[in-house]
Amino acid sequence: MKKKTVQFEYEVYPSVKRLENGDAVLLERARVVTATAYAPYSNFQVGAVALLANGEIVQGSNQENASYPVGLCAERVLLSAISSIHSNMQIKTIAISYHNLNGKSNRPISPCGICRQTLLEYEMRQKHPIRLVMGGMDGKVFVIPNAGMLLPLSFTGDDLK
Repeated sequence: MKKKTVQFEYEVYPSVKRLENGDAVLLERARVVTATAYAPYSNFQVGAVALLANGEIVQGSNQENASYPVGLCAERVLLSAISSIHSNMQIKTIAISYHNLNGKSNRPISPCGICRQTLLEYEMRQKHPIRLVMGGMDGKVFVIPNAGMLLPLSFTGDDLK
């Protein structure tokens, strides 16, 4: 038997005020974008904002429907928009925030499993890491240098060969 360890490092900031200016702007915008979410069933509004290599900013929010839970997460809405509008443009950073209308929104949350897989696939496609800045409406903020770090032992296209 052989044991292995998987781990990664990320940065924790006490608040958005301590972030670098560019990251703070993205996270503040993601907080605003939560208001565009359509979340009548969960009351959990998520906003995602991406900074592209050309300096453009694209946004997305979660979209639910009555056939809950087959809605779309903010991260996948965002990636779909980027892929459709800017098909070959590299994503540098994505900021993700949420507003829980049923409770607190004061700590970072992480993308769901489907979004982690989608982020990893997008990183592989663009051959460049995507930084993640994650925080609620207030409180701590996490900065992860590479979205793929959220999905260790991932399943990729190489596994299909």
